[in-house]
Amino acid sequence: MSAFEKLAPFIQDYIWRNEWNELHEVQVAACDVVFNSDANLLIATPTASGKTEAAFLPVITKIYNDPSASVGVLYIAPLKALINDQYVRIDELLKEADIPVTPWHGDASQSRKNKILKNPKGIMQTTPESLEAMLMKRKQDAVRLFSDLRFVIIDEVHNFIDGDRGIQLASLLERLQTLTGHIPRRIGLSATLGDMAAAESWLCGGTKRTCVTPNVGAERRRAMIMVNHFYVLPESANEERKSMLPFFESLYDITRGKKSIVFSNRRSDVERNIAHLKEIAEKRKEPDVFLVHHGSISAENKKFVETQMKSSEKPLVTGATVTLELGIDLGDLERIVQTGCPHSAASLAQRLGRSGRKNGLSEMYFVFEEVKMPEAAAFYESINWLFVKCIALIELYRENWLEPIAVDRYPYGVLFHQTMSFLYSHGEASPEFLAQSILSESVFSNITKDDYRDLLRYMLEKKQIERTDSGKLLIGSRGEYLTNHYDFYSVFETQVEYSVREGTHEIGTLSALMPPETTFVLWGKTWIVAEVDKERKIMYVQSAQGKPPTKWGGPGGGIEYTWVLRKMRAVIAGSDENPDLHPNAADRVREIRRMVRQTRLLDDAIFEIAPDTFGVALWIGTKALNALVFALHALLPNRVVFALPYYLPLFIIVRGVTRDELAQALERIQSSPPTVESLRIPDDIAPPGKYNAWVPEHLLRKQYINKYIDIAELQSSI
Repeated sequence: MSAFEKLAPFIQDYIWRNEWNELHEVQVAACDVVFNSDANLLIATPTASGKTEAAFLPVITKIYNDPSASVGVLYIAPLKALINDQYVRIDELLKEADIPVTPWHGDASQSRKNKILKNPKGIMQTTPESLEAMLMKRKQDAVRLFSDLRFVIIDEVHNFIDGDRGIQLASLLERLQTLTGHIPRRIGLSATLGDMAAAESWLCGGTKRTCVTPNVGAERRRAMIMVNHFYVLPESANEERKSMLPFFESLYDITRGKKSIVFSNRRSDVERNIAHLKEIAEKRKEPDVFLVHHGSISAENKKFVETQMKSSEKPLVTGATVTLELGIDLGDLERIVQTGCPHSAASLAQRLGRSGRKNGLSEMYFVFEEVKMPEAAAFYESINWLFVKCIALIELYRENWLEPIAVDRYPYGVLFHQTMSFLYSHGEASPEFLAQSILSESVFSNITKDDYRDLLRYMLEKKQIERTDSGKLLIGSRGEYLTNHYDFYSVFETQVEYSVREGTHEIGTLSALMPPETTFVLWGKTWIVAEVDKERKIMYVQSAQGKPPTKWGGPGGGIEYTWVLRKMRAVIAGSDENPDLHPNAADRVREIRRMVRQTRLLDDAIFEIAPDTFGVALWIGTKALNALVFALHALLPNRVVFALPYYLPLFIIVRGVTRDELAQALERIQSSPPTVESLRIPDDIAPPGKYNAWVPEHLLRKQYINKYIDIAELQSSI
C-alpha cells in the first residue's frame, strides 16, 4: 500500500477536497517511519515543506485506527499563538472524525479543559509552562490524561534544544513517563537545525529509542536579499529627525504595497520605526497599514494583529521582534525586512523563510542606520561591526551553514527549578529518592551526586526547602512563596534592557541591572554606576578611568561562533563586490576595508591603540575569547583586560602593557596550553539564569567554565 492508501479515509477525503496533487516527499517518508517502525522521528526540512502534515497525518491515522484510552497525542509548541494557529488547521482536518483537539494553556477556555478532564481523548496542545503547572498541581489528573499517550509532537524543536526551556521540557517529559509508566514516541519539527545528531540525541533522551531523520533532499526556496546602509546624526543632534528621514523613507518604500514584517531586535526600535512609517503615510496621504507585535503587547492585541495579517487583503506591514519569527501562519507574506543584524544565521533563515510561500521566492531586505563617528575616534569605534556580521551571516546562509547545538552539561538553575517542582508535586521526598528520580533524567545525567548534595544543602540554607523530623525534604517557607507564583512555571527571564547613560548621552544598553558603585566595561571604557532609575530602566554612570572593573559582564547568554568571526574577517579582507549590497552598503564596505588596511589589523594579531594599550584580534568565538581573557588576566596581573565591543566580542584590549609583554604572553599560551586551574576566573562568575540566586557560586562557576570557555579552540587559533 502507498502512504496515501494507509491514511485514514477521512484524511484521504481531506486531501482530495483540498486538491493536493500528491503527498510531499517528507510526508511519504514520515508515514513510513510512523507506520513501519517504533522509532522517534525528526522532521527537519525548510519552511513550507509540509512538516506539520507530515507529522499529523500518520499520527492521527494511528490513533484513529487504534484509539488510545487517554489523550493520544501531546503537541508542544513554544508559543500560545502557534498553538492557536495549529488548532485551526488540525481541527479542520478532524471535523469528520471523533478526535477532539484541546488547547491547554493560560488563555484556553476552562470549559474545554473540564471536558477533556472528564473524558481524556484525542489531541492536547500545550506549552512547557502549562505542562509544568499540570505536573506540579494536578499530578493525578496528568496520570489520567496521559496514561495511554502514544505520541509527543514538539514543534519548532530548535527553539528548545540548547536553552533552559529545552532542559525543562526534557525533564518534564521524563517525569511524565515515570508517572504513567508509558513511553510515547516523539516527533520533532524544525526548519533551522544545524546539527542533526545533537537534535536526535536531545529528542530521544530518556526514551531508549532510535531516531530517524528522513533525508528527502528538500531545497530552500530561492532567495532575493538586499542590504542597505544609512548614516545618521547622533541622537542628541537637533537635526536628528531630518537625518533619519532617508532611513525611514527607505523602510516605507521597501514595504509599500507589500504584505511585510519589519523585524527589529529591540521593542523600542519596533515602536519607533512604525511611528515614523505612520507619519510618512500621513504626509503622503496614503493609508495607515502599520501594526505592532512584540512581547509588551497584550495577548488580545497580538491576536488581532495575527488575524489581520492572515485574513486581510491589504498590504499590511507589521513591526515585530522575535514574536513573529516562528511559524505562525500569517498568510502570503511578500517581503521580510530586518533593521540591523539578526542574532544568528538560524534566525536569519527562519525570518527569510516567512516570505515567498506563494511565488516560491523569499525576499529579505536588511536596513542599517549608523551614527558617523568623528575622525578622531579609534578605528574600532568607527566600524559598525554588526553591519559586517550581517553580511557574513548572509554569506553563511547561502553556504547552508547554521549554528551548532550547544547543550548545557551542567544546568544547575533548571535542576533547582525541577527539584522544587518535583517536591511541590510529591509533597515530600527523601534526599535519596530525589537524587534517584531527578539525576536519572537524561538532561541531568552529567551532574554528580556530590554536586546535587551541595545544591540541596544550599537550598536548605536559603529556606527554599526544609527537612522533616524523619529526614525527608519538602518545600520551605521561602520556597512556598516562589512556587506559588505563576512566574515559577517558566525557566526563562523576560528580557529587560537598561539604558546606560552618561548625563543625557546614551552609551549603550545592558540586560543586567548593576547596583551603584559597580564598575564595568562598556564600549571600551570603564564606568562606575552613579545612580539607578529602576522605573525608567536607566543606569546613570560616570567615567571610572584607571579603575579595574568589579563586574565581569561575560556574554549575555548568546554565543558567537568562530565560524562567524572568520567569515567577518573574510568579508573585510575581500575585494569582491557583493551583489546583495545596495550602492550605499557597498560604499560602506569599501570604507571599512580601507580603514582596516590602514591599521594593518589583518596582518598582525596585535595592534596598537596607545603607547601602553594594545588590542588582540584573533577572530575567534565567544568561548575561545573568554579563555584568552582569563589566560591574560593570569599572565599579565594588574592590567586591565576586556573584550570589545560589548555586544559582539571581537577583540581583546589590554591596558598597561608593552607590545613585547603581550606578544610573549600570547606565545606562552600557544606553547604551553593553559589549564582551567591556571586561568584567572572570578569566583562569582555565572552564566545567565533565572534561578541562579539559589545555586552555590562554585556550581555556577563550573557551569560557566563548561559552557563559555574553550581552551582547545583558543590553542588552535593562536
